[in-house]
Amino acid sequence: MLRSIKRQILTLFSGLIIFMIVMILIINGGFLERYYVSTKQAEFIEVYELLKTGMEEDTLRSETASGELSQTAENSNIAVIVLNQQYEVLYMNARDMQMMVTQLMGYLYNKNTQEILESTDDYVISKSMDKLNEIEYVEMWGIFDDGSIFMMRSPLESIRESVKLFNRFLLATGGIVIALGSLAAWYFAKRLSDPVLELAELSKKMADLDFEAKYSGSHSTEIDVLGNSFNAMSEKLESTISNLKKANNELLKDIEKKEKIENMRQEFLANVSHELKTPIALVQGYAEGLKEGVNDDPESREFYCDVIIDEAGKMNQMVKNLLTLNQLEFGKEELQFERFDIVELISGVLQSCDILIAQSNVKVIFRQETPVYVWGDAFKVEQVVRNYFTNALHYADGERVVEIKITSSEDLVRISVFNTGHPIPEEALPQIWDKFYKVDKARTREYGGNGIGLSIVKAIMNSFHKEFGVKNYDNGVEFWFELDRK
Repeated sequence: MLRSIKRQILTLFSGLIIFMIVMILIINGGFLERYYVSTKQAEFIEVYELLKTGMEEDTLRSETASGELSQTAENSNIAVIVLNQQYEVLYMNARDMQMMVTQLMGYLYNKNTQEILESTDDYVISKSMDKLNEIEYVEMWGIFDDGSIFMMRSPLESIRESVKLFNRFLLATGGIVIALGSLAAWYFAKRLSDPVLELAELSKKMADLDFEAKYSGSHSTEIDVLGNSFNAMSEKLESTISNLKKANNELLKDIEKKEKIENMRQEFLANVSHELKTPIALVQGYAEGLKEGVNDDPESREFYCDVIIDEAGKMNQMVKNLLTLNQLEFGKEELQFERFDIVELISGVLQSCDILIAQSNVKVIFRQETPVYVWGDAFKVEQVVRNYFTNALHYADGERVVEIKITSSEDLVRISVFNTGHPIPEEALPQIWDKFYKVDKARTREYGGNGIGLSIVKAIMNSFHKEFGVKNYDNGVEFWFELDRK
């Protein structure tokens, strides 16, 4: 990373420390001496006021006045000498009296070279070089009202040595400060950059729709606030995308459902048209024959009328079945659940089909005599039993046996209708519950079927939310359905 935050902060902190050290060195070298001289001038004036007061009050020789003066001068590193008109020493704290007197005489007779810093009627403050020891001093000299003269001096060499010593110390410690400052800068830069990098990685994962990653910082800084906002945004995006996917899935289901309904509608129209085409053609043909008097004998006219009535009855039955199926599939028909005896219901269906049984020449077996009570809509259960039974009669073959069984468990009752004959082709088993589907179209047409009966069974059992099905055997087929016993 060419412009990483960590490197920039480290460079900034280190540069700032180096800059501060360099600035301190420059200030020490260029301004500290001036500040020292300015401060020393104020100290000279303070000592001068003490001297002046002592001279005016003639207390300069007293212990109190001289003690205070000596303490102030010593604290300020100022050497003082005061001479009367006869050049006798009135006060002195300097070790080298001769040097002080010589320097003072030089000022009185304008023999000293000096750089005047401040000049008044009472005193002069200046910088001068002592030629004997080659040391530069800040000095103050003047004449009191009684003709006494004084001089004070303080060497500049001490401050210059202090500056040099301090600068050497600063350079020595500066390296350590720079190293420690760089380490501190690196540490804080790392603490700053790591959360930022974590947020960058988190944003990449969010861009790839990976919402498992979360910001883990916990220092309550501005970056952590941003990280928590990222977490909230991640959760919101995850929820939003989930809702969008759910809505998209529902939309796809709706589209599929609409396409399925459209296909079912087209198929339904095609099947209805196909199923009605033949009986309508027969009715039309035989009606036209009657009108044109194709056969005038009574038997022919009666035959024509029977055909018309029979075909009209088939169309009427198909329309009734379609209406029933439509009501069941769209939930428009209310269910009347009640407890009833299924054995009695089956016996009633068999009794109503006596003529059909006799015409089919089929042996019907139903051995259950003890009542078995179940829960359901008795009218719709009768439709299921009747559809199963009439299909069994029409498709019975071989031994031509139809057997109805009731099998009970603790919670359920299974009713099965078995007929001997040819098994249903395995590939056709899933389709036999579809509207207008016929396994054997010739036989279905022969007994007047239209392929709706098993669709009605499917719709009824789905409305009950109960299981139903078909099972092939070597010698026949068994259809079954279940009802609640409790």
